[in-house]
Amino acid sequence: MSQESKTVLHRAIGASAIGNAVEWFDYGVYAYLATYIAASLFPGNGEGSGVVYALLGFAVSFLIRPIGGMIWGPLGDRIGRKRVLATTIILMAGSTLCVGLIPSYEVIGIAAPIMLYALRMVQGLSAGGEYGGAATFMAEYAPDRKRGFYGSFLEVGTMAGFTLGNLVALLLVNVLGDSAMHSWGWRIPFLIAAPLGLIGMYLRSRVEDTPVFREVDRKHETEEAVTGVYRDLVTKYMRPVLTLLGLVVALNVVNYSLLSYTPTYLGSALGMAESDALLVPLIGQLAMLLTLPFLGALSDRVGRRPMWLFSCAALMIAVIPVYKLIGTSLVGAIVGFAILGLLYAPQLATISATFPAMFPTIVRFAGVAIGYNVATSLFGGTAPVINQTLIEATGDDLIPAYYMLGACAVGLVAAYFLIETKGMSLRGTHVPGTPEALEEQRGLGELDEPGGDVGAPVTAK
Repeated sequence: MSQESKTVLHRAIGASAIGNAVEWFDYGVYAYLATYIAASLFPGNGEGSGVVYALLGFAVSFLIRPIGGMIWGPLGDRIGRKRVLATTIILMAGSTLCVGLIPSYEVIGIAAPIMLYALRMVQGLSAGGEYGGAATFMAEYAPDRKRGFYGSFLEVGTMAGFTLGNLVALLLVNVLGDSAMHSWGWRIPFLIAAPLGLIGMYLRSRVEDTPVFREVDRKHETEEAVTGVYRDLVTKYMRPVLTLLGLVVALNVVNYSLLSYTPTYLGSALGMAESDALLVPLIGQLAMLLTLPFLGALSDRVGRRPMWLFSCAALMIAVIPVYKLIGTSLVGAIVGFAILGLLYAPQLATISATFPAMFPTIVRFAGVAIGYNVATSLFGGTAPVINQTLIEATGDDLIPAYYMLGACAVGLVAAYFLIETKGMSLRGTHVPGTPEALEEQRGLGELDEPGGDVGAPVTAK
C-alpha cells in the first residue's frame, strides 16, 4: 500500500471513529447523569420513579433506531456511505446540544420531559444510520488482511466517547458539588457535543466514499439492487440477518448493562456514592480502550468466530460470581467491572470486521443498519430500564447478571452459525465467504486502493 493510500485510510478511520465517539459520548453522559436529569426534567425531584422515567428516555432513542436504520441504510446503499454519515453526525450533535438547553420541569412543567423524549427520538433516528454506516465505511476501507485491526478503532471511538463522558461527569460532580450539578452543571456535557460534531463533519467532508462502493456504483448496479432491499433481506439474506440479530442481543445487553447502567446500578441498588459509582466504570473502560486494537489484530489471525464464541462462553461462566464480587466493596466493584469488560472486549473489538462482512456490498449498509438497530432497540437501549425495574420489583441485585447470561446464551448460538470471513474480500454482490462470492471475486481482479488489499486471498482458508 502506497503512502498516499495509507493517508487516505487513516483519514477514513478518523472520520468513522469521531462520529461514533460523539454518539457514545452522548449515551454515556446521559446514563452517567441520569439521576440529575431526572431531578431537573421530571416531577418528584429525581427520586423513586423519576430515575426510571429518565432511563426510559434513554430507551426511547433506541426504540426509534430501527426506523432510522430503515431510512438511512437503503439510502446509504443508493447514494453512498459518506453523504449519509455527514447528515447523521449533524443530527446527533445538534440534538445532543439541545438536550442541554431544555428548561427545567419547574419552569415549563410537563413540556420538559416531552422535549427530552422528542430530542432522544431525533438522536435515535440519526444513530440508526450512524453506527451501521460507520462500521460499513470502516470495513470497506480497511485492507482485507487487517480488517480486524483497523475496524477495532471504530470501537476505540466508542470507548473514547464513553470514557470522555465518564471523565467529564466525574470531574463536574467533584468540582461543582451536588447543588450546582442539580441546578445547571449536568447540562455542560451535552453542550460539548456541538464542537465534537463539527470536528466529525469536517473530517468526513475530506474523505471520498469507499472504493468498494464506488466500484459497484460505477457499474450502475446500486440503484437497481437496493430497490427491493427489504424483500431481499427477508428472502435472500435471512441467515446473516438472524445471525446478526443473535450476536447483537449478546453484544448490547452486555454493553448497556455494563457500560451505561453501572453508575445507576451502583448508586441506586448498592448505595454507592456518586463519585465512586462513576469511578468504577472509568478504570475498566480505560483497560478495554487499550486492549481493543490488540484484540482486533488477534481476530485477523484466529478469525472473528472464535473470538465471539470465547467471549459469550466466558461471560456466561463468570457473570454471576463477578456480580457478587461487585457488591462487596469499591475495590471489588472496580475489579469485577474490569473482568467483565475484558471478557466482553473480544466482541466489541471485532464488530466492524464481523457485521459488514455478513452482507454483500449492494445491501451492506441496509443489512447492518436495520439488523443491528432492531436488536439494539429491543435488547440494548432497554437494558438499563429493564434492569432497574426488575431490581425494584424483586429486590434481587443480581438481575443484570441473569440478563447478561441469557443474552450471551443467545449470542453463543448465533456465533456457531457465523460464516468466517477473516482475510476475505468484501467486494462483489454475494455474501462474503460463500462459494458464490469467492467465484465472483476471482473475476474482479485487484482493487489497488484502501480497502482492496492487493494480493488478498480470494479462496477460503
